[in-house]
Order: sequence, then structure tokens, then C-alpha cells
Amino acid sequence: MVRMRVGVSGVRNPEYVRLSDSIRKYHIGSVAMSAPPGARSLHSDHRYETVVLLNHLQAESKLPLLVAGDFEQGVLPARLFGTTVFPHAMAFGAAGKAAYAEEFGRITAQESRAIGVHWNLFPVADVNSNPANPIIGTRAFGANPEQVGTLVAAYIRGARANGMLTTAKHFPGHGNTGTDSHLGVARVDEDQELLRTVDLPPFRSAIDAGVDAVMMAHIRVPALDPDPNLVATTSPAIVTGLLKNELGFKGIVITDGLDMAGLTRLYAGNTGRAAVDAFKAGNDVLTMPADLDASYRGVLNAVRSGEISRQRLDASVLKILQAKASLGLHKNRQVDIAAISKLVGNPANVAIGQRISDDSITLVRDNGKLFPLRLGASVRNAALVRPRGTQDRHAVLVIVLCDNVRADDGRVLEHEIRAHIPDANVVYVDPRVAPSRAGNVLAAVDQARAVVVAVYIVPSAARSRKLGRAGKHPASLPDSTSALFEKVLGRASEKTAVLAMGNPYLTDDFPAIQNYICTFSNVTVSEISAARALFGEIPMHGQMPVNLSGVRVQTASASRPAHVATLTLP
Repeated sequence: MVRMRVGVSGVRNPEYVRLSDSIRKYHIGSVAMSAPPGARSLHSDHRYETVVLLNHLQAESKLPLLVAGDFEQGVLPARLFGTTVFPHAMAFGAAGKAAYAEEFGRITAQESRAIGVHWNLFPVADVNSNPANPIIGTRAFGANPEQVGTLVAAYIRGARANGMLTTAKHFPGHGNTGTDSHLGVARVDEDQELLRTVDLPPFRSAIDAGVDAVMMAHIRVPALDPDPNLVATTSPAIVTGLLKNELGFKGIVITDGLDMAGLTRLYAGNTGRAAVDAFKAGNDVLTMPADLDASYRGVLNAVRSGEISRQRLDASVLKILQAKASLGLHKNRQVDIAAISKLVGNPANVAIGQRISDDSITLVRDNGKLFPLRLGASVRNAALVRPRGTQDRHAVLVIVLCDNVRADDGRVLEHEIRAHIPDANVVYVDPRVAPSRAGNVLAAVDQARAVVVAVYIVPSAARSRKLGRAGKHPASLPDSTSALFEKVLGRASEKTAVLAMGNPYLTDDFPAIQNYICTFSNVTVSEISAARALFGEIPMHGQMPVNLSGVRVQTASASRPAHVATLTLP
């Protein structure tokens, strides 16, 4: 499986030509769509150009290609394809309804197939038991194995019933790591008992639900394989012994990206060997090789020398061909471009995505003096929004703490807040501008009657690369914005509402927070829900799906009603 960038236009584009040549030269069987960072909306005449090129690739390929996508919040990028937006998986844990996860799978499958994508590299079956996890976080459904398993299985049922292959990842569990495997060799230091009671149960649920594929993690798990030179991806004991033999998984085993540092650091100077060892361990699909030519030749030579048997090779090829046949690709491998607009972004489906987000909003702390923000201040609650017609300009200050003020974070939230308070003062702050803007921001805090701080922290490889190199843990706020946030809370905590637009663990780092709402996601529907919650337009029914200091985690099945998570203020 090799990467295909979304947004490449024209069959004469050099990137398309290289991809087409590679598929022909190396007999590639699958491509994975990926969007470049910051991909913007395309003109309506060109928004389906990627699908046109997929049709071209399918027509050129000797055998049908499996097309995969890493669609963790629905078909992405939604802004390019006009598809339904869903919040991050952790929001589903907060909403607490298995039916929502099944709808998530159904809609994503229908819209994916409409644009020519057959295989989702989702759901995440990891249990996010480590608050400092830099790369899983809100991508996981939560910290309770039973609930995670329930939601994973529901998603799989919904997606498979609508013609899409599914993938449970990252086996045997990436939730309790403190390292991003994109950047280094991550390690899980759990004993066998903890692994079998926390990490493995969601994968068992996925297998029972008929998951089509399991993705391996580039993590060291000494309790399962003590060899320091092997990660789960290259460990026969974990791939074949545990996943295939013990858990009885018969489907496709796929590697995580072979170009990730969690693997390449173990194969410095011999990247082709990583593909050989991964295949020998029991993987069927080798994803994103760091060096495609070296990986291809390495596997080919291993088969020719007898290191890899023809029988072993044929077994993996047969699995992949059977998957293609199960999708009907031998009968029709192309999609109808003209039908896409009728099949994606259906208003009823869009409404479902928004309702799920609304139902996930979780009120964690409330000092009883601020929520809901509303028109018409009272003597008891002087922090509320001014009445219409008065001259109290900038009664509400909104501070958006994000990684890059030029990114999209906060734009929809600002729009929604201004719909209620047109003259709200909205300030964007990232680590680069925080030191220079701190004085003005704090002065505005002193003058405001109510302050809203929206904190955008979502896990990504890019964030790990940027913050990790600076010595700050990627699951936290960078030093400069963290220092500003501390000062805001120090002088105005009582009148400040904090919105966690992603990482819900802020109260662990900032115990002075008195009013705290979690959305578990930074996507557009989550921003809309956050504004609705601030102004009391929706109830906050969500239940905390992960461990925060003093907050109990949901422990029963994901089908039971949720309630507000509470925490007694110090």
C-alpha cells in the first residue's frame, strides 16, 4: 500500500505520473488517500478531481486496486468532498450510545464508497489509559475497555453492512504509551494480566464483530516479546502467535506506516529488511514503505531464496484478492462521478453528525456563576452577557489557544459566538505570538465581564514533531501559551469558561479551572456544539470517558444513558 495525496490534479501531474509508474513497476495492490496539511476547499468544478484520478488508476491497473482512507472523523477532508463531519472517537465515548457508533460506520461507509474508497483504516481499538499519550488521545473511544469494545464493534457492524472494509488498530494496544511511534520506538511496560484485561478486549470485540483487518503497532511490548530488536509489527510471537493463533483472527493483517521512525530506527541503513521481517512475522499488507524499491526487492529476494515460502506468499495474496472480490471490484472498479453529490453530505446525515457532537458535550466543572451565558445580566451573576442596547462593549472575551493562528481552529466557534454576541472580542494566540500578546490579552481579561478560553489540543504526528523537539510533551500546551493560560486563570478563574476542544485532561495541568466543558474534538460540529452549550441551547449530557483527577469514568456498557460528570472544586 502506497500513499496518494488528495488534491493532485490531472493525469500529467508529476506526482500522479510517479504514482502510476510505481503501481505498474512494483505491482502495487493498494493506495491510501491522504490529505496534505491545511487542505482547503476546492472549486466545485474540481472538488472530485481526486476521484477522477482514482478512476484512471483503476483503469490502468492490471488488477483492481484496494483504495484505503484514514477516515477517523468521517470521510476526510470533508471540506474537499462535502461529506458528513463527525467528532473524534472520544466524543462517542462521552455520548455513550452504541447506536451512534453504528451510524458513524454506516454513513462513513456509504460516503467512502461513493468516492471510490473501499477500506477504512479505522476504528481505533486502543484504550487511552495514559493521559500523556501523545498520539492516541481523542482518537480512542475512551479509557474503559468494555465501552471501547462496544463502540468498536458497533462501528464495524455499521460500516461492513454498507460495503466497507474496516480495520481495528493499533494491535496489541497503543493506548498506554508515552511516545509517538511516528517519531521513535514506543514501549508498553505492562504485565500480561493488564494487557489481557485492558488492551486486548477491544480487539477481541472487533474480531467477534467481523473486522476485516487488524493494523499492527510499532511498539515494543516486553511482556509479549522480550526481544529488544522487535516491535509488535515484526514480532512473530505477537502477529502470528497472539493475534492469529490465540485470538483466532483470520483476516488481513496490515502494518502501520513502514516509514514511521518507530520502525525505521531499528533498520537504519537497511530499510528493505523491515518489509521482509514484517511479512515474515505474519503481516499481509505492507504500508507506506520508507524505500519502496528496497522493500519490494527485499521481499522478492526473500521469496526467491526460500526465506519466505511461496505458500506463505500465496496465502497473503489470496486474502487480498478475496477482499477485492468481496467488494465486487472484479465486476466494477470505478465510481460514477455524477452521482457523488447525491450520495455525500446528505442533510439527514449531516444532522446526525451534529446531534452526536451535541450529545457528547460534557460539563466537568461549574461554579454556578457563569453558565449559561445569556442576554440580561443579574445582580447575582455579574459575569453574564450584557443586555442588548447597552454600551458595555466587549463584555465577553474569547481567547483561542491553538498551535497556529493561521489554521482553522476557532473560526467556526468565533462565528457561532458572534451570532449571539456580535461585538465579542476574539483573540487568537499560538506559541509564537503568546509572549508579545500576553499584556494586551490580560488587560482585556481584566475589562471583560466573562471570558471564554478555547484550548485546541488534538493528537497528530505533526504536533509531536513540533512540540516534541522543543522538549514539551505533545499532549500538553506549549510553554508560552501555558504560561498565559495560567495568568488568565490566576486573575479571572471565577468568570472564565474553559472549552477543551480536544484533549480533555486540562484540569490535571490547570487545577484552578472552575468552569470546564469538554468537546473531545476540534472539528466544525464540535465548535458549533461548544457554542450551543455555552449559551444553554443544548443540555450537557456527556459523561467523561477517560480518567481525570476526581472524575469517575463510565464503567458500564456504551448503551446506557449518560449523565453530567462532576468534580468538587477545591
